[in-house]
Formats: sequence, C-alpha cells, structure tokens
Amino acid sequence: MSDTLQEWIDVDDSAEALLELLEQRGWGDGLPVVAPTPERVDRMLQTLDADPDETVAVLPPRNGAATRRAIAVNAVLAGCPPEVLPVIVTAVRALARPELNLEGVQATTHPVAPLVIVHGRAADDLGFNARLGAFGPGWRANATVGRAVRFLLMHVGGARPGAGDGSTQGQPSKYTFCIAENAADSPWPPYPWTMDVTADSAITVACTENPHNVHDMWSREPAGIFEKMATVVAQLGSNNAPVSSAEIFVVLCPEHAVTAAEAGWSRDDVQRFLFERARLPAREMRSAFDPPLWEPWMHAVADDALLPLTGQPDNYRVLVAGGPGKHSSVLLSWGVTKSVTLPMGA
Repeated sequence: MSDTLQEWIDVDDSAEALLELLEQRGWGDGLPVVAPTPERVDRMLQTLDADPDETVAVLPPRNGAATRRAIAVNAVLAGCPPEVLPVIVTAVRALARPELNLEGVQATTHPVAPLVIVHGRAADDLGFNARLGAFGPGWRANATVGRAVRFLLMHVGGARPGAGDGSTQGQPSKYTFCIAENAADSPWPPYPWTMDVTADSAITVACTENPHNVHDMWSREPAGIFEKMATVVAQLGSNNAPVSSAEIFVVLCPEHAVTAAEAGWSRDDVQRFLFERARLPAREMRSAFDPPLWEPWMHAVADDALLPLTGQPDNYRVLVAGGPGKHSSVLLSWGVTKSVTLPMGA
C-alpha cells in the first residue's frame, strides 16, 4: 500500500501490527481495521462489473484518484461486506459533484461531515438500518459504509486533522455517518423523488453537522411539533444563519411524520412552515455577521423584520428515518454546499 493504500506492503498479519503500521503512516481512524489483502480486495471488486483501475472521482484537497480498486481497499479496511461496494462507489461519485463543494467541506474549520443516506431497494437488500437507532451503532452496513467513505476522504482526499482537514474540534460523525431512509413507514413519497431520482436504489450525500434532537411527545397537531423544531433551527451559532443558500436536513421519526400527514400536511407544507417559523430578528443577524452571504432581498428588509434561517423553503430537505419514540432530528449544513442524490450505480 502506498499513500493511497494501493501498493502492497508486507506486514505481520496480526491486528496489532497492522494498527501500528497505519499509525506510523498516518492512515486509519485510530480504531482496529481489517487487513486489505489482495484476496479480500479482489473479492470486494467481484461485486462490480467494471474496470477496477478506472478513476471514479478525484477527491480534494490532495486530488487523489479514487479508483474502484482504491475504493475497495478502503472498504475492506473499514470492514465492509462486499455487497455494499456499489453504495460506496455511488457515494464517491456524489462527493465529486461540484455543487457539493468537497474541497471546502474537507478544509473548513467547521465540523462538517458528509452524511450518506441509502434509499430504496438497496437499504432493504443490503442490511442498512432505517429504523430504531438509525444514526447509532449496531448495524454493520451503516457503520462500515460511513467509515469507508471517511477513509477515502482521508487516504485518497488527504484530509487528516491538521493536514487537509482544518476542523477546529471535529465531530463524532467524522468516524462514520450513514443511515437509510425509512420509506416503508413514511406517509410521503421516497425522498429521492423530490430530487427527480426515481431509480429502485439511490444514494444521497449531504454535508452537515451532527444530528440535533427535536423531542415532542405531546403535540397532537403538526404545528406544535414544527414550532419546537423551528427553535432548534433558529440559532445564531449555525452556518445556516450567515449563508442563506444552506440546506437544512429534517429527519423525522415516523410518528411525527404521520401526525403531519394525518392532518393533511405534505412534505412541502413542512418546508413552508419551517421557513416561516424558523426566523430571527434581522437586527440580531446583521450584528452577528459581517457580511452575511444572503440573498439580495434579505439585505433589504428592515431591522425589526424576522429573517429566515435559509433563503428558500425547499432548502429544507425532509425525509423519514428511525422508529417509535417521537424524537426527530435537524441536521444543519456547513453552508456553502448542496446535497447530491444519485441513482445507485450512476
């Protein structure tokens, strides 16, 4: 293995020796790994019908070539089962899209991490968790796919703390960040449809902060739920406040989503409500940021007006994940980035 983990190195096959080698070379995330032997990498590559040495994407800041073989090496290292490799390849394609702005994501002092969301048949067939504990541990597919993407950002993209990754404090989701959409328990069409992707399986990559919990056990009407959620969104400390183009991911538990739908609310209604209610006084926002990256109309409003935390209702991205319990999540954006949804295999 070389700097991109593609050149073979002889090493004692013990877990301890491999971990020590990775530490010496500035590889890995500090946790135990699976040795990416040629046999394991070849087994991983058998799930793809494509040239293993073709470059799928170039990942900044080092502009390393993410070939399918490099992706497979990092997937083995992360402990992935072979069948999830197409998910990771699609996620890598999404990372390279210009609107995602990976170079900025990698280098910023903000603690942003790319979240991988698996949609459709792949979520069911490949063992991804979309229900209870979706953001948490206990599911190999979720844990290892998110970890493999992080390895690629570090090993191929060159974003290690202090060298390519300037995040002031980081965040736990920089270890692994992957969930699946719970489309089965959602009252609305699958999320990829909102992005004009109707394939059986799709992958979304969004660059966000850790999930911020929204707890509402009591509201019988959707307005109560989303009034509380608006207070989580409306904060001066997030990058959404000075960057009006920033997306805000709203990951609803099934019960909150069903409460909204049974009252006749669509996904668009949720977006519009949050756009109108998650606001702060323009005077406060102007005094906090110099200058804010706002849409022109936002600069023109009076100081006593209330300004939204994002410039357009459809910057709220709404989907369903998790199980029972009436806890939902808001994932605030780094700001100068847009999520990407691609059909799997694209």
